[in-house]
Amino acid sequence: MGRDRLHTELIAGLDIGSSAVRIAVGQFTSSKESRSNLQIIGAVSVAAEGVQKGQITSIEDTVSCVSQALEHIEKMIGVPIEHVWVGVSGNQIIVQESKGVIAVSRTTGEIAPEDIERAVDAAKAISTPLNYEILHVLPRSFAVDGQTGIKDPVGMTGIRLEVDTKIIYSVSSHIKNLTKVIYRAGVDIDDFVLSILAAGYVVTNGRQKDLGCVVINIGGPTTSIVVYEDGDVLHSAVIPIGSAHITNDLALGLRVSIDIAERLKTQYGECVSKDISKKEVVDLLDVGSDKSEVVTRYYIAQIIEARVAEILEKIDEELVRIERSGILPAGAIFVGSGSKISGLVDSAKEGLSLPAQLGYPLGVDSIIDKVNDIAFAPAVGLVKWGSFSSQNTRRHLSFSLKGKVGEKVKGIFKSLVP
Repeated sequence: MGRDRLHTELIAGLDIGSSAVRIAVGQFTSSKESRSNLQIIGAVSVAAEGVQKGQITSIEDTVSCVSQALEHIEKMIGVPIEHVWVGVSGNQIIVQESKGVIAVSRTTGEIAPEDIERAVDAAKAISTPLNYEILHVLPRSFAVDGQTGIKDPVGMTGIRLEVDTKIIYSVSSHIKNLTKVIYRAGVDIDDFVLSILAAGYVVTNGRQKDLGCVVINIGGPTTSIVVYEDGDVLHSAVIPIGSAHITNDLALGLRVSIDIAERLKTQYGECVSKDISKKEVVDLLDVGSDKSEVVTRYYIAQIIEARVAEILEKIDEELVRIERSGILPAGAIFVGSGSKISGLVDSAKEGLSLPAQLGYPLGVDSIIDKVNDIAFAPAVGLVKWGSFSSQNTRRHLSFSLKGKVGEKVKGIFKSLVP
């Protein structure tokens, strides 16, 4: 196929978690004969070091892990990775609401995309929390001359344009440390994206977002959530409990090592204990112990069930805060490695009083098995986010990189951002 008929671009998403560093690479292909298509061509995961509770604790160790992941993915796809979309996680995320108001600039009163950008910039004119940077400014709805509930005012006529936004902040030092790690690993940064937003972007469709749903990423040390309603982000939060706490509970309750507890959780773990026979046992020799010791699966499930119930309770508390507990019709969608425990969906249906399901990527093609691994949802989401941003629809996703750190990064690598 001729060069004029086919355009191919590589988009890489880098998700640096506390337990693993994951990279997914997509190829955005569009031709005159067919619609644009995003295909995931590679995905790798390496164990993380130098990251605790979402925060970088050792630059050297994290650089080593990122470099190792890049080396693996480059061998897999056969071409070097030059720039990445970077996921931001951790428990130090702040969400604020802000309103921006401007006068429409054109004498005809017709609203242009530039007016929307000015309105969003006006919404940023609030005091930023000390030592935090703006990560995203998410427009929720617009108002033109008092007419509210407008989703896209471009082309409308008016004098006064207002925008209601959600502003998401991340700790400045964390962004700086991430920047340093990625540059030292030899790649450039397209942009920073909140990991749970990237995951939500790829595992939900427009109808689910309109009706109302919550995307839940159960990671190692933390659980992140994002709530959608009327097609927009309604709320986002980070809960300082995750699947690592389940592992720790098993290690303490069964008096075994963390490694054995992790294997018990992944191989024999169950969130619902009532359906398990008390006679069903597991020999610790089968999960790497140096001596034979028998424990019941019922006891394992009871330990897991208690901690999962606490996680679901904390999630429900966040939904209560925004008055959405039990009333999100599209339900809960789970992603992240901690969501793989058997029975989680059933527990969530009862604990949250909502429909529940595991979140698999929508709108992407791939022959890579890892794409359907819910632990890769944030990395695949970053690829999808980047692919749409590169198609000049960034305004509809997010106004990112608006802080001092972001402006510096953007200024240095402006020519590299698609």
